[in-house]
Amino acid sequence: MSHLSFKSLTFLFLIAFLVWSSSIETCIARRGKHWRRSRLTAASLSKKKGKGHGNHNYHKGGSKPKAPSHKTPPSPKPKAPPSPKPKEEVPSTPPPQKGYGSGQHSDVFDVVDFGAKGDGKTDDTKAFQSAWAAACKVEASTVVVPAEFVFLVGPISFSGPYCQANIVFQLDGTIIAPADSQPWGQGILQWLEFSKLRGITVQGKGIIDGRGSGWWQDAPYEDPYDDERKLIIPLNSIVQEMPPMPVRNELSGKMPSIKPTALRFYGSFNVTVTGITIQNSPQCHLKFDNCMGVVVHDMTVSSPGDSPNTDGIHLQNSKDVLIHGSNLACGDDCVSIQTGCSNVYIHNVNCGPGHGISIGSLGKDNTKACVSNITVRDIIMQNTMNGVRIKTWQGGSGSVQGVLFSNIQVSEVQLPIVIDQYYCDKRACKNETAAVALSGITYEKIRGTYTVKPVHLACSDSLPCIGVTLSAIELKPLQERYHLYDPFCWQSFGELTTPTVPPISCLQIGKPSNNRVQADHDVC
Repeated sequence: MSHLSFKSLTFLFLIAFLVWSSSIETCIARRGKHWRRSRLTAASLSKKKGKGHGNHNYHKGGSKPKAPSHKTPPSPKPKAPPSPKPKEEVPSTPPPQKGYGSGQHSDVFDVVDFGAKGDGKTDDTKAFQSAWAAACKVEASTVVVPAEFVFLVGPISFSGPYCQANIVFQLDGTIIAPADSQPWGQGILQWLEFSKLRGITVQGKGIIDGRGSGWWQDAPYEDPYDDERKLIIPLNSIVQEMPPMPVRNELSGKMPSIKPTALRFYGSFNVTVTGITIQNSPQCHLKFDNCMGVVVHDMTVSSPGDSPNTDGIHLQNSKDVLIHGSNLACGDDCVSIQTGCSNVYIHNVNCGPGHGISIGSLGKDNTKACVSNITVRDIIMQNTMNGVRIKTWQGGSGSVQGVLFSNIQVSEVQLPIVIDQYYCDKRACKNETAAVALSGITYEKIRGTYTVKPVHLACSDSLPCIGVTLSAIELKPLQERYHLYDPFCWQSFGELTTPTVPPISCLQIGKPSNNRVQADHDVC
C-alpha cells in the first residue's frame, strides 16, 4: 500500500511537471508573437509619420527611425571613412579681398594693402598703380591714401577710358614728389594725372607737396614772366625785369627745364576736387584740360609769392566750371582761364599772394581763342599784383565776351582792374594788327586799396574793346614802394553807370565810329 502510493505519487508528480512545462512554453510563444506585432505596428506608424512630420523631427535633432526587419536582422551601420588631415586650417568665411579695413568693403582699396610703405623714403608709385588698377574695375569704388603716412610717388597717370564711373580718390595722407631728377627724365608736363574718366572725385584732408623750390631756382631765366611788371615802377626808378628767385633748394641735382603741373585732369567728365591742399608745385598746382562739369571747393593752394609760374588753378578748353570756398596763394594767377573755356563761375575765393584772377593770356603765336560767359564775384584779394585781368597777345583772333567781375575786395593790390591787349612775356614782341575781340566786360563793386594804378585798360588799336561797363568802383591809393598813377584807358569803349573813385574819365562812352569787323574765320 505504501509502495503503490509512492509510485502513484511519483507518476502524478511527473504528469504535473509535464503539464506545467507545456503551459510555460505556450505563454512564452504568445508573448513573443505579441512583441513582434508591436514592432510591426511601431514601424508602420513611423512610416506614416515620416510622410509628414518626420523631417521636422530631424531638424530638431531627433534620430531617424530604423527600418523594420522581418526575416533578417538589420545590417550593421557602416563606419564613416576617416576625414583626411587638412594641410592648413581653412577659415569658415571667404578670404578678405584687398581693400580698406582689411577687405571688409570690396569697393575700397587702401594703397597700404597694395604694398605702399608711407615712410616718405620708399618709392610707393607701384603700390598706387596697383590700387588704382583694382579700383578702376569697380564702379563707385574708393582709393584710400590714409592719414599719418607720407607717400613718395613719382610721375603717375590714373587713367581711363575703360575705368568704371564715379571713382573716389580719398586723400587723407601726404603725397610728396621725388627729390631727385632721375624720375623726371628729360621733363614731364604733369606729376599726378587723372585722364579720361567719368565721375572722378579727389577729396580729403591730405596734402600734395610738389617740393618745387629746386625747380624754381634751377632755371629761373628760362621761364616766361608776367608782363604787367612793366607797369610797376619802384620809387627808386629801377625796374626789375625778373623777380627775385627763392633761395631755397631742397632737391638734389639740376632739374629738367620742363616743369610739371602737380595735379592735372584731362578729358574727364564730372570732376570734383575738395578739401585737399596742394603746395609748392614746380609749376601750376591744379589744371583742368578738356574737362566738362568741374567743381572745386574748400581746397587750398599754398606756394610762396615769389615762386615763378605757379598758377593756382588753370582752366583750358573746359566748360561748366564752378570754383568756390577756396584759399589760393601762389606765385602767379590764382585762377587762370585760357582758351576754350565757357560757363565758368568763381565765387567766395581768397586770393593772395599771387597775380590775381586772369582770363588769358590768349592769342599767343597768332592762335585763335574763344572764351565766354565768365563770372567772378565775391572775391577777397590781398597783396596781389593784379586784381581781375584780361590779357591777350597781338596777332591773335577769336573773342572774349560776356564777362562779369563783381564784388571784388582788394587790399594793397598793385593793379586792381586790367585789360592788356599788348601782353608779351618775352624780351620783345612785334606789333600786329590782328587781335582777340573783347566785348561785354562788366566791372562792378570793385573796392579797396591799390599801390600802383587803379585801372589799366589797354585795348587793341585795330579792334577796340566794346561794351566795357564800370559801376560802383571805389579804389583808394596806398603809397608804398611804387610810383602811383592815374587810371589809363586806350581804345576802350563803354559806359560808366555810377560815379567812380577815382574818376575814370578816360573811358570813351558809346561805341567806336569805325569798329573793324573780324573775318568769319576769326569769329568764335
